[in-house]
Amino acid sequence: MTERVWLYIAVMALVTYAIRLFPLVLLRREIRNVRFRSFLYYVPYATLTAMTLPAALFVTPHLASGAAGLAAAGLLAYRGRGLLLCAAAGSLAVWLAERWL
Repeated sequence: MTERVWLYIAVMALVTYAIRLFPLVLLRREIRNVRFRSFLYYVPYATLTAMTLPAALFVTPHLASGAAGLAAAGLLAYRGRGLLLCAAAGSLAVWLAERWL
């Protein structure tokens, strides 16, 4: 059984390495296409949003409290406030919404 676990870990390590290696090998020169460059510019933001938005909404027992926390934190972030203030305001909004619901 343990031999298979090590085999699975080795295969996953190779797959992960290959996924990161192929773009470096295939794209050796600078990307000059403006549309493709702008697409690549927004990939980290889209990925972060896709990972955090469902977690922020569905981590609480009620969808409304998750939405309240997300709205409070999002509004402060849009206005340029710091991460600590946004997180604290989002947590406070979730707590208040949970007490109200």
